[in-house]
Amino acid sequence: MPWDEAGVPALTRDTGAEPLPERATAHAQEGAAVLQYERRGAWVVVARGAYDMDSVTPLAEALDAAAGKHPKVILDASGITFADSTLLNLLILTHQAGTLRVVAPSPRLRRLCEITGVDSILETRDSVDDAAVS
Repeated sequence: MPWDEAGVPALTRDTGAEPLPERATAHAQEGAAVLQYERRGAWVVVARGAYDMDSVTPLAEALDAAAGKHPKVILDASGITFADSTLLNLLILTHQAGTLRVVAPSPRLRRLCEITGVDSILETRDSVDDAAVS
């Protein structure tokens, strides 16, 4: 099931609730950026910044498109400064859609994956080159 069928309704539904003040501003200054390129036959998506319900859409679109077109997708997660369950859900859905390797997850992301058990599902590598050849 594509991420947009499984995740978007829950991610974009307007409940009418006011955002918490810390949610509205806590990660805004960190922003989020997505870069993409090809490496040794794999498609690499580089994620930088904070990813939560409000900022995950560009990354989700990039991973969904990559999983639909390429046999192997590599997420360079070394620049992720914040992640919540929204990103974890996206990673699991991308993993289910094809071959996903997560490269150099930041300490925060690595800890979140350990706490939730997602580290037992995802394959991580130390470098993009390691992920491309595995």
